[in-house]
Amino acid sequence: MAATHAFPERAKSLGITSEKSLLKFLSSLPGIDQIGVEERAGYLATRSIKNESKRWAIDLALSMVDLTTLEGSDTDGKIRALCNKGLHPDPFDKTLGRVGAICVYNDKVKIARNHLDQIGGSDLPIAAVSTAFPAGRASMAVKIQDTRDAISDGASEIDMVIDRGAFLSGSYQDVFDEIVTIKSQCGDDVHLKVILETGELVSYDNVRKASYLACLAGADFIKTSTGKISPAATAPVVLIMLEAVRDFMNLSGIQIGVKPAGGIRNTKDAIKQLVLVNEIAGSQWLSPKYFRIGASALVNDLLMQRMKARDGYYASSNYVTLD
Repeated sequence: MAATHAFPERAKSLGITSEKSLLKFLSSLPGIDQIGVEERAGYLATRSIKNESKRWAIDLALSMVDLTTLEGSDTDGKIRALCNKGLHPDPFDKTLGRVGAICVYNDKVKIARNHLDQIGGSDLPIAAVSTAFPAGRASMAVKIQDTRDAISDGASEIDMVIDRGAFLSGSYQDVFDEIVTIKSQCGDDVHLKVILETGELVSYDNVRKASYLACLAGADFIKTSTGKISPAATAPVVLIMLEAVRDFMNLSGIQIGVKPAGGIRNTKDAIKQLVLVNEIAGSQWLSPKYFRIGASALVNDLLMQRMKARDGYYASSNYVTLD
């Protein structure tokens, strides 16, 4: 008896109702011109932002950060400090809003959620890395329970990893089914970010294919990396993913977000990301609702550059909290 698979409405609307039609759709995607995409990404990276726009860009980038700690040495105290920083990145400037989310391991979700609720941050989302992050090497039952635990503890965003081994072996339906299953655990209220781990996908063509696969299966965001593999959020990869969500919206009417993570450490890197978003996907993606940056050290550099734009000189690093 043939296996049965669930296909979300977004896939059905594009005529994808079977494994055969899924494979046909993915095989119809145009190939990537490697030289072209790298040259275009390199050119956009040289774009500069005028001084009067830099403060706006810094504040926007801060609002898009998923402030992250994913270390085995994470303590409850470190999580609480991260939450404080995420809610009030600059405690001396009340005009500055919060970051996009706090991103932690599953077992720290409850600590983060309880602390944020106590300090007036009930509207600040908690993103949990789930489904046996970062390798994804676990049974489906474990991945489902991982997701349920995070949501039960207060996560409003789930960052899942795809099975790269299955993808690279051509088992696209298996990867699709896993995303569909995890999205079913999230429902409509919990956002699902699907981590492609682009540093392991070998080719730009695979990045495009994985991006579309995740969009079709129910992702609310597609994310470059776990931050544990290099290379991570390179400009060409982000460009390809932005093209994918732009074109997917044109096909389906559904807007999917993008989250680069790994290697974005300073203001210049962040502004390059904003330029890519604006030039490739369009200004409607210039919002924390549709673009996030997974980072930790980035926030301090953004704050110091913000002080420079405001005061005209660089302040000491003692004026920002340690990460």
